[in-house]
Amino acid sequence: MEKRVLVLNLDHYPIAVVPVQKAMVLLLMEKAQQLSTYELLEIRTVSRSFAYPSVIRLVHYKHIPYKGVLLNRANLFRRDRGQCQYCGSIKQLTIDHVIPRSKGGKTSWTNLVTACNRCNVLKGDKTLEQVGMQLRTEPFVPSLSYFLASYAERQAPEWLPYLDTAMLESSTK
Repeated sequence: MEKRVLVLNLDHYPIAVVPVQKAMVLLLMEKAQQLSTYELLEIRTVSRSFAYPSVIRLVHYKHIPYKGVLLNRANLFRRDRGQCQYCGSIKQLTIDHVIPRSKGGKTSWTNLVTACNRCNVLKGDKTLEQVGMQLRTEPFVPSLSYFLASYAERQAPEWLPYLDTAMLESSTK
């Protein structure tokens, strides 16, 4: 599997994850600087050899309007690490409104959690207090950095020094 490259803006804020070919073009055109490499990997041409980049930083600041992380099923499951937020199960997962819509609950990051079918049916159209249930973790609005740090833990530990991992660590406790 080809390793991906983390692209940081001039202010070190993560803005993209790109294939190594795109990263090499940015480096060779001197539009980016290499900050970190994957150890024991290199890119070879007929006449040269290059270190395999893992993190690069743009040379000039690019204004990119931040719209936030898209609220969808896949991202919600990713935030909740594929576990029911009531019992911890990983089977038959669905989405639950912590405060039911019938009681004024909104469809938002802070009111949606991953729940197994059993817990969702048990909770039904009631509040947590009414059924005596408790959330394992408080729902929060994830950042791009949070998702990148989650990916980096498994696939690219070289990225971790460049990402805000404080929220990731607090969500695993």
